[in-house]
Amino acid sequence: MSKRKELIESIVEGIQEKKGRDIVVADLTEIYDTICKYMVICQGNTPTQIAAIVESVGDKARILCGEKPASVDGLRNAQWVAMDYGDVLVHVFLPENRTFYNLEHLWADAQLREIPNLD
Repeated sequence: MSKRKELIESIVEGIQEKKGRDIVVADLTEIYDTICKYMVICQGNTPTQIAAIVESVGDKARILCGEKPASVDGLRNAQWVAMDYGDVLVHVFLPENRTFYNLEHLWADAQLREIPNLD
């Protein structure tokens, strides 16, 4: 497994550990001139849950892959938090913000992989 794929799997694991929902991995590798190669998009129900998801993702990526985000933005309001791992961007939304920004539609040309919710 490539280092990037391992990072994505650790990110998904971190999201699932804090009950993040509706995870989508967008593969942008076939799209020219994008800001990253992969996006991981998910949602939490409250700003507190979003902060917990972000912390869990950071911990999993660091422990399992030795990776730290170059930046984390949006934690103050925790309605949409973005984590930058270079080729991999992580977006954690409140449901209404996710619907409003609709990143999956914006990147409709990408190959989208939906991760089943752990219920």
